[in-house]
Amino acid sequence: MFIKKILTFSVSSLALAAISSLSLIAVMSQQAVAADLTVNISEVNQGKGHVMVGLYSGSKAFNQGKAMLGSSVKATNEQEEVVFKDLPAGEYAIKIYQDENSNDKLDFNFIGIPKEGYGFSNNVGRFSRPEYQEAKFTIEEKIEKAEINIELF
Repeated sequence: MFIKKILTFSVSSLALAAISSLSLIAVMSQQAVAADLTVNISEVNQGKGHVMVGLYSGSKAFNQGKAMLGSSVKATNEQEEVVFKDLPAGEYAIKIYQDENSNDKLDFNFIGIPKEGYGFSNNVGRFSRPEYQEAKFTIEEKIEKAEINIELF
């Protein structure tokens, strides 16, 4: 009899715990909506290397060059796109360069001017490296898709 009561109590407790956990997961998943960010890149030097895209979260990461996510796409067309999936709402900035000679770096001439295409979110930084505040953009809560257009200089 005692064992039967313990088993009944255990099964009831497990069922209640499972229902509570599922309810908590359902509530949390409604609040944590993630968005897919499409980065449309134009003025790509067609047929040369790859376009490298870095996504930064916060000014410290942006200034230190520590991307939270990175992606690349073969520079096949004059316009290319990269998609970052499931980004939480927040502030971000993007740095892009076209690695035309596939040496994994942005090349500069002897006076420090980039020899390969480059760009930043909000299309800032044509004549100097922009500050994070200039390049940042926001992914709003409760959206599923976001899009940003960046032109290579």
